[in-house]
Amino acid sequence: MLQTSPTTAHSLGADLRALRKARGLTLQDMADVLGRSVGWLSQVERDLSEPSITDLRHIAATLDIAVSTLFRRGAAPASEEGYVVRHGARRPIGSRAAGLVEELLSPDLTDDFEMVHSTFEAHSEISDAVTRPTQEVGYLISGRLDLEISGQTFSIGPGDSFRVRGEPFRWKNPYDQPAVAIWVIAPPVY
Repeated sequence: MLQTSPTTAHSLGADLRALRKARGLTLQDMADVLGRSVGWLSQVERDLSEPSITDLRHIAATLDIAVSTLFRRGAAPASEEGYVVRHGARRPIGSRAAGLVEELLSPDLTDDFEMVHSTFEAHSEISDAVTRPTQEVGYLISGRLDLEISGQTFSIGPGDSFRVRGEPFRWKNPYDQPAVAIWVIAPPVY
């Protein structure tokens, strides 16, 4: 049994519920895909049952996230949990593919949005455009980044911000320095 308080939003179950809902899946939909009962999944989401590693792999695949997203929470003092995320306690998210390193700045995934710290390594890019049912706003802290949004290309510098509303987008950092951005994404995708 997990040792979490049912009143604490920052839990594996709460994150799973938020991700499931953000993808428009009902308990029944997800249980069917997993080959598990609705009751079992409901207990996992309420932190009353602990899924096995194999279950977590299947859940992550169903939600289209890296299984590592479900782990690696930094320990926070009880008084800060759900409110503050310290620099050294950020949860790594995403796949780190194509030279992108992402960390969750939000305390958990239970809000209507998530805030992400993204580092785009020098000379990195994604080859295929991404389209997701979200609204996203980004703010570039440092470096330079080239964005293609709905076929238009933009060169973004420090202090610039941008928005993507369910449109196809891709990024490229052809420059010699990493680019660091803060993204707000609604609903959560990780």
